[in-house]
Amino acid sequence: MNTEMTNSTKAAEDKAQYDTSAKRLLSQKSILAHILVHTIDDFKGMKPEEAEKFIEGDPLIGIVPVEPGLTNTEETDENGQRIVGLNTESAEINEGMIRYDIIFYVRMRDGLSQMIVNVEAQKDEPTRYDILNRAIFYACRLISSQKERDFVNTNYNDIKQVFSIWICMNMDYNSLSHIHLVKNEILEPCEWKGNLDLLNIVMIGVTNEIPEREEKYELHRLISALLSDDLQVQEKLDIIGSEYNIPINSDLREDVNTMCNLAEGIEERTRKEEREKAKKEVEKATKSTINSVIINMYNQGCTLDLIANVTGTNVDKVKTVIKKKNPAMA
Repeated sequence: MNTEMTNSTKAAEDKAQYDTSAKRLLSQKSILAHILVHTIDDFKGMKPEEAEKFIEGDPLIGIVPVEPGLTNTEETDENGQRIVGLNTESAEINEGMIRYDIIFYVRMRDGLSQMIVNVEAQKDEPTRYDILNRAIFYACRLISSQKERDFVNTNYNDIKQVFSIWICMNMDYNSLSHIHLVKNEILEPCEWKGNLDLLNIVMIGVTNEIPEREEKYELHRLISALLSDDLQVQEKLDIIGSEYNIPINSDLREDVNTMCNLAEGIEERTRKEEREKAKKEVEKATKSTINSVIINMYNQGCTLDLIANVTGTNVDKVKTVIKKKNPAMA
């Protein structure tokens, strides 16, 4: 395996590990609770530690496929009854499939209803497609995949409310948008029965710079502290622990440490690649300049020995350059 391929493989491995650590950090219930109280009306005004109690089970990280037909898994219990749940098969079985970053159920304040929440983290805004289009697709899949899992047959009133929350780093400014269904009356108003609040998308734009401690940027400051490449490990932990009263458990500390180390490695590798690229460009330019001098001197009738002496090459090299430029010249 050549050096370039080795570097590419290592870079891909580091990026994958970095992404995994970021998802693990965001999937901590104490972190998710802060996201819930700042983005979902049912939890606004609630203390994060109180909201955390409404998160059911352990959030699933990167193992539930988005693709139709693969989101749900079907099993039978000991009595032969069919059980349908979220597909938690290993990533290897569905290798190459698009998967939700984080997905989990949340019990609503009434203690009875449930909602499904999906959190997606993006290093920056994609250029190959419009991110909102992808978010809409994910939210629609969160709705449609409930068939035969959360509701059966035509029991559409059992559909659970869904939130697809997208965190996009490296944006020009901090933003927070809630995108949902609205009804516009074209003719005489009609009260159609149903729940317009079933489908929700939340887009969170976060800049490179950590915002000051302001109430409106409270969530953005937390996310920046978690995912920023500019802070050292202890700086991140100080903000997370002292400002947000989030317990610094061993898993959180490990993931913060891993992300910082990988970020430094990725940055250093990027600088090295840029230096090597610049060096090659200079060498290419120098070679091109020497070749031009050889051709110009040859066209002016200079001898091969003189050309070789002036350009610091040898006669064979001079002949090769002249031959490539115009075979008839040699």
